[in-house]
Amino acid sequence: MKRIIEPKQKVSGQITPPGDKSISHRSVMAGALAEGTTRVKGFLMGADCLATVDCFSRLGVEIEANGDFVKVRGRGLYGLKEYGGVLYTVNSGTTTRILSGILCGQNFPSVIDGDESIRRRPMRRIIEPLRLMNAWISAREDNFCPLHINSSRLKGIDYALPVASAQLKSCLLFAGLYADGHTVVREAAKSRDHTELMLKEFGADIEVFEGGAAIRPSKLAPADVEVPGDISSASYFIVLALLADEGELLIKNVGVNPTRTGIIDALKEMGGDIELFNHRMLGREPACDIHVRPSRLKGVIIEGDIIPRLIDEIPILSVAAARAEGKMVIKGAGELKFKETNRIKAIAEQLGKCGAKFIETDDGIIIEGEESLKGAAYNSLGDHRIAMSAAVAAAVAEGPSEIEGAECVDVSYPGFFEDLERALD
Repeated sequence: MKRIIEPKQKVSGQITPPGDKSISHRSVMAGALAEGTTRVKGFLMGADCLATVDCFSRLGVEIEANGDFVKVRGRGLYGLKEYGGVLYTVNSGTTTRILSGILCGQNFPSVIDGDESIRRRPMRRIIEPLRLMNAWISAREDNFCPLHINSSRLKGIDYALPVASAQLKSCLLFAGLYADGHTVVREAAKSRDHTELMLKEFGADIEVFEGGAAIRPSKLAPADVEVPGDISSASYFIVLALLADEGELLIKNVGVNPTRTGIIDALKEMGGDIELFNHRMLGREPACDIHVRPSRLKGVIIEGDIIPRLIDEIPILSVAAARAEGKMVIKGAGELKFKETNRIKAIAEQLGKCGAKFIETDDGIIIEGEESLKGAAYNSLGDHRIAMSAAVAAAVAEGPSEIEGAECVDVSYPGFFEDLERALD
């Protein structure tokens, strides 16, 4: 689908982003393994999360959805049923990697596969530690989907993550529910901790410490989960409001887990007028409202421990940099090469069409900002974050733009274009 965007230079009103994608995934996973009914409010009805729902439904879990309210009738750790076909995860790396850890603990064989994008994404990072846990798992070229998993008796391990990856960490923690002894996962830089918080909420025997987490086999009890709005989805509108010529924008009910707020920190360092208020807790997850005003931004250097805290927001941060004064340097973001697309390349090639100078590096990108952006013909490359970032660039450009493949926003934000129209005056 091609989407035409006419620029407007004023923002107004308020928007509420959809539920957090990471938390939505994990609520269904934990709920499926709990003994009883879990109720989830604010569930993200995006394509990625629906892939998780579909896979667990095929494994015998009864899941009922009514709008963004979901009931999961858990079957306990060992209550999943063998599915004779292929568990198809579509485009969801989260589903593929975390589900693998769960299925390694079952007493039946499984096959996991996904679309062309998933078949390009590296799975050796989960295969190697799962094998250390005595899991039986094989893959195409020992690295790519489809994944074939057979039953085995898992054992706990003490494992240091080679990359900062919440998906890998989560895969091993869920597998640890089935392993003899302790499973310890260590990380040099802290990645998002939604899995640790979720497993605690569901009563798992999990200990979180500085630099990692440890889990023992433990039954899960059902829980009521309220999902805050996704900060990744909110970030597009934060940048939109910062780059507008006038107005102000209120973004309601945004999750502000400290492992995810790197985008706020980076934009404030660039000079963004961003106010967080009405702080509250939704279960174990912090949330707030965000007020944003147009600002004159400057380029800064982004590197180090902040990178895992904003890895998914680097495309939209790059759009902010395209209108910033001076040079923006993003380092240590090599993990972007292994997303739905090679996002370093996609940012340089696609977002660079707006007129700013984007220079691709081995582990990041350098952006020379421009006073104004021009309209352009973008291609999403099937990547929802590239599509939405291009849409924001288009909305503040001088002249119309088009985005080919814009339908991919449904992966994480089905109502994105409607909210974009609502925010622009």
